[in-house]
Amino acid sequence: MILKLREFFHLVGFAVLLTSICLTVGCAGPTDNSTEQQIQNKDQQEPAAEKEEERKIILFFGNSLTVGLGLEDKEQAFPALIQQKIDSLGLPYQCINAGLSGETSAGGRERIDWLMQQPLSVFVLELGANDGLRGIPPSATFENLEAIIMKVQAANPKCKIILAGMKVPPSMGQAYFSEFESIFPRLATSLDLTLIPFLLEDVAGIEELNQSDGIHPTAEGQQIMANHVWSVLESLLE
Repeated sequence: MILKLREFFHLVGFAVLLTSICLTVGCAGPTDNSTEQQIQNKDQQEPAAEKEEERKIILFFGNSLTVGLGLEDKEQAFPALIQQKIDSLGLPYQCINAGLSGETSAGGRERIDWLMQQPLSVFVLELGANDGLRGIPPSATFENLEAIIMKVQAANPKCKIILAGMKVPPSMGQAYFSEFESIFPRLATSLDLTLIPFLLEDVAGIEELNQSDGIHPTAEGQQIMANHVWSVLESLLE
């Protein structure tokens, strides 16, 4: 694949970003409140007016990008920004941030079962970057992501699924780069999913859109990610 010059330098910067994640992201702690508590306490947290029309759940399942690691306020993470947009439009949806820093596709495959305790309306899957950093065979990543999706579909046949695409740095080699990149459109096609081609488009490798650690997007970077998600999510909301 031939890259435009600007895209190439973004991906080179992305190589630094992704390589650093392996060393730092796994040490991060979990979010302040567990996802399980968020789901179980959803009805208690909702105003009485909202209970008149049950709010449908949008579950964001990913790694530190979903968590919003390093942000001053977790409300700056893209799932929370999506919730703000939904609320401003008066739509009956509740976003749940089920991100876990350092998560791999294999870890997500093991973790997904306990999240299938309540019906989901939309499932946003954002995993794979950590697999690529570790050089995990793309076939294994494909298999794990496919298993996650199939578990969600089995538990929630009517759930709409959005798959966030990811890329690895060019330093991984052109063959690996291409094979890894193809995971996401292949899954989207075979399982009839809605695809975000590259979640970090216009963010990865851009210094001013990443925190001082060069790893995690700033609040502005998260807003760009939220825009990417909203551009495909909006049409799926009833």
